Amino acid sequence: MKQLFIVRHAKSSWKDTSLPDFERPLNKRGKRDAPLMGERLKDRGVLPDLIISSNAKRARKTTKIIAAIIAYPKNKLVYNEGIYSKGTKEITAIVQAVDASVRTVMLVGHNPELTLMAEELSALQVNNIPTCGIFSLEFSCSSWLDICADNSRLLFFDYPKKL
Repeated sequence: MKQLFIVRHAKSSWKDTSLPDFERPLNKRGKRDAPLMGERLKDRGVLPDLIISSNAKRARKTTKIIAAIIAYPKNKLVYNEGIYSKGTKEITAIVQAVDASVRTVMLVGHNPELTLMAEELSALQVNNIPTCGIFSLEFSCSSWLDICADNSRLLFFDYPKKL
């Protein structure tokens, strides 16, 4: 069995229009929602074996906040620029390249790619993973290469405004 947590970065700021998209920080709501979702993951007992994040500023900050709350070691965080700049096939390939010994992966990135990936891997109509939303799937396979909609099961779909 494999578990995948697809996490969209928390809400980012558009305040400074001179910043390139890659450098946009979290806004006030994002800084509030990331710890909230970290606590919800902690309450569920979630501690992934591997966290892979986009290296865009807003995704890195979301990742660091959540990792600190769930007690994931900061030195084990992996940042991958392909999550920011590639499409769903390439992002799925990043997950599929994970060693089979890793049971749980958290992937932190951006829409629309994460929503499309969630739909492809679950065969569910997701429509939108909101900012700081978490879409979690379990796959009945032993290799990340084999993850697909045919062997997936939704564990949960949570986001800040859900409760």
